[in-house]
Amino acid sequence: MKPMTRRKLLKGAGIAAGVIAVAGVGGAFALRRVMAPDTTPGPGEEGQTVALAQGQLKGTVHEGVHRFLGIPYAQAHERFVPADPSPAWDGVRDASAYGPMSPQGSMLGFSAGSQSGTDNDCQNLNVWTPGLDDAARPVMVWLHGGGFSTGTANDSSYDGEALSGAGDVVVVSVNHRLNVFGHLDLSAYGEKYARSANIGMDDIVLALRWVGENIRAFGGDPANVTVFGQSGGGAKVLALMSIPEARGLFQRGIVESGATQTVGEAFTSREASARLTQNLLAELQISEDDVEQLQSVDVSKLQSASTSALQKTADEFQIPAPLSSGYQMEWEPVVDGDFLPSGPVTEDGFAEAGREVPLLIGSNLNEWTVSPLGGSFVTETDELKAAVAEAYPNVESLTEDHVDTLIRPCILRIAAHKASRPEAPVFAYVMTNGTSSHGAEIPFVFRHSDNAQMSGLMSEAWVSFARGGAPAADGLPEWEPYTHEGGATMLLDTASTLAYHHDEKLLELLGANLSY
Repeated sequence: MKPMTRRKLLKGAGIAAGVIAVAGVGGAFALRRVMAPDTTPGPGEEGQTVALAQGQLKGTVHEGVHRFLGIPYAQAHERFVPADPSPAWDGVRDASAYGPMSPQGSMLGFSAGSQSGTDNDCQNLNVWTPGLDDAARPVMVWLHGGGFSTGTANDSSYDGEALSGAGDVVVVSVNHRLNVFGHLDLSAYGEKYARSANIGMDDIVLALRWVGENIRAFGGDPANVTVFGQSGGGAKVLALMSIPEARGLFQRGIVESGATQTVGEAFTSREASARLTQNLLAELQISEDDVEQLQSVDVSKLQSASTSALQKTADEFQIPAPLSSGYQMEWEPVVDGDFLPSGPVTEDGFAEAGREVPLLIGSNLNEWTVSPLGGSFVTETDELKAAVAEAYPNVESLTEDHVDTLIRPCILRIAAHKASRPEAPVFAYVMTNGTSSHGAEIPFVFRHSDNAQMSGLMSEAWVSFARGGAPAADGLPEWEPYTHEGGATMLLDTASTLAYHHDEKLLELLGANLSY
């Protein structure tokens, strides 16, 4: 019989990086709201001009890396409808400052915060490149965290200069519509809004098309594009791998801590989506015959009504809150049977649109277990202590209550389903270095950390995967693909090891659902 545990199992609908970034060493944490991120561009001198079909673009250069910020890839004239192609401009457009970001929504019980610098017309992206030649470098397109409700590509945490320069890759980050602006399902109210439930993902598809058409001007290879993201950004990668219209627009995907049971691994049902819209209209006292009024509702009023409607719908559908007791619903893509036929995990393995896309997927050992929001506790037993030591023999002072059971089981299920298909490999990891909380790997991937060893290791592995489809780095053992039989998972640390089915017994003892 399994021991009785008193662990709060953090299951549910939300992915929180971007709402609160948790960073810490030795148990000391800083909580950072990204509703007010540092979006000041880094230092730079006047750079070169590139010629695009839209017009000429002048960026800046710093430490040999060119940056072009706020480039429009499309233009949204109305809320909840597809964006149009970005118009051409006359003369030379300045690309030294970030563009607008999406209006920000509430998430995990936190208010939407300031709407400064936001706009429904937020379809812009940022590019960092080591050269404007024809070197055909790998392209790495970053999708920011914050679930599907908040966050921005303009956050200084995602500045691509160091990664671009060290890896000799072109880095792109994308702004797109979020929350009610990106995922309000108005499909029942006219053909105009047929795609409204997934308009935020439609924006990202448009951005990838822009990359395919324009990235050569920045020294990038349009036939070698990797989409990567953390938390909600990782879930966006999984959504793209499930969208037929995105097929062929990217060749590889990297998912960092990007799945819970109802976002990333799966997405919102049409039933819940339709009910959420009804609840929102009721909150705003707008009749179903007057949905056009939504075009002019004040942003703050719309976000406040959305928060109430999300909670009411969560209570009705009994959607478990991810980091607390009770129920909670967050904005996310909707499985509409057309634009998004399914989530990535399907009965016959993996979504058809992503079967030929190699995947690198993983999470951090501690994730939310060391956060004030996600603290959990377990009754210690000899069996659990032994299972922890067996799973992570090189992690000092690890206790059962600091082993993530929110994200890791979902990552395992996605990896297992991807591995069941022969078309492309999947590589799995767990990052165990230091206090490996939610988002702790981001400074390593972008080479922003003072920990040069981990920054070099993780950024090199990510670039290696983007360049050729297999992660590798100096100091890493050979990284084998995850298979049902082998269960290979790289434990990323200063002394990394490749483990095989290393934590399944531990996760089962902690009550995690490992059904594949």
